[in-house]
Amino acid sequence: MAGFEHLLTALTPLNLAFALFGVVAGTVIGAIPGLTATMSVAVLVPLTFAMPTSSALILMGAIYTGAIYGGAYSAILLNTPGTPSAIATTFDGYPLAKKGDGDYAITIACLASVIGGLIGAVALMTLAPPLSEVALAFGPVEYFWLAIFGLSLIAALSEGSLIKGVAGGALGLLLSCIGVAEVAGDVRLTFGSQTMLSGIQIVAALIGLFCIPVLIDLVAQPGHHLKVDSGSRGFRLGEAVRYLWGDKINAVRSAVIGTVVGILPGAGGSIASLVSYSEAQRTAKPGQQYGKGEPGGIIASESANNATVGGGFIPTLVLGIPGTPPDAVILGALLVQGVRTGPSLFANQGEIVYTFIWGLILATILMLPTGLFIGRYAYRTIITLPKALLVPAIAFMTIIGSYAIRNNISDVIIMIVLGGFGWVIGRFGFTASPIVLGLILGPIAESGFVQAWTIGRATDNQMGMFFGRPISIAIIVFTLFTLLSPFVLARLKKIKDQAHAD
Repeated sequence: MAGFEHLLTALTPLNLAFALFGVVAGTVIGAIPGLTATMSVAVLVPLTFAMPTSSALILMGAIYTGAIYGGAYSAILLNTPGTPSAIATTFDGYPLAKKGDGDYAITIACLASVIGGLIGAVALMTLAPPLSEVALAFGPVEYFWLAIFGLSLIAALSEGSLIKGVAGGALGLLLSCIGVAEVAGDVRLTFGSQTMLSGIQIVAALIGLFCIPVLIDLVAQPGHHLKVDSGSRGFRLGEAVRYLWGDKINAVRSAVIGTVVGILPGAGGSIASLVSYSEAQRTAKPGQQYGKGEPGGIIASESANNATVGGGFIPTLVLGIPGTPPDAVILGALLVQGVRTGPSLFANQGEIVYTFIWGLILATILMLPTGLFIGRYAYRTIITLPKALLVPAIAFMTIIGSYAIRNNISDVIIMIVLGGFGWVIGRFGFTASPIVLGLILGPIAESGFVQAWTIGRATDNQMGMFFGRPISIAIIVFTLFTLLSPFVLARLKKIKDQAHAD
């Protein structure tokens, strides 16, 4: 493997200590709702300025990968994604925890995260230059169609009613239009409010729609919100490993999806996990019930979002284009360290880059014991802590998490209002996931559409701009396949059942 001689440098006690500290710190910060992976890296970046370049990169990479995994804790135990990339983890993680299998769900998430992180890091080491060209091939119209493909996943996220799912997605798109337009700068739907000029902050909305309804239910319902098992079953590592081995195709496929999506600047782990979850659901084995506590859903989500760590570093290091928001923070730290990213980076400063990649691999491996250890005690704490302490603690974290993004009390108010709204519509069978998906993908779709429309009008070839590019056609075909395949499969199953009945 390329750069193997730099493994010994990454294995020095100092670098191993930085990797371990980064994983632990990132996991703890990522587990707190609202404190995203971007914030985890940004808060701890100043510590790296006086450090050797390789060690600084290893620390930041370890923080990043730990934070992405840490988001699974609150997603599984509180139905609240600690980071936006853990949204899909709530679909099966929380139902599994409600059955009393929260410890099992956390172990599954840890193993899947390690697999995804390793595949992403190996791709970074071996495929960086050729894969970076994929990112360059994506223009505004490709990002528009990618967002449309993401919105097509609403069909998969709609629990029981496609109409309600589409309505939720439309509401999310409407919320994403509030404030100043992405491209033109028009002011929309603010109703004269200065507060709404900056729009709906995604993390505040995510915390409100996912967390506040859980808090209300915690107060309204007697007893624990998770099933309490009187016996301690430990990590349940053997049980999780056996399931993961049986679902290994799902894990690898999701990691590959996460790596590819991570390469696309601005896409990020939330899109990767949702695409992987949809694909896992589409190819589900008989008896698997996604959305009702299926461990395969956790595998798909966590393997994909951790693979975006390595995938996102590919355009960051090779092209100087951040693949994800945390990569933008790390890119700034690289410039402070005197590292100049670009196609010649691997040739001119290969020792630094390969030491960093090996450090990232080591940090991912260290995530297994630390993740299991922290997860075990996090689960015990959540199920045994009295509600009189648990509810105020979670409420405090949601307020801090919402406020800390922009230091704006308006985000806290928006979080509370959306949370109350989310609880009310939940009584009528609507879920938060399509709303959040529309809110996340709305700006990507709008920006891509406006830019592509403008270019098409300037070249007098609007139809060719949207429907004449090979990558766009491939995304459109895949979107149609995703939308139509459930109906086709259902029809074929009905015909097959009728044939057996005759």
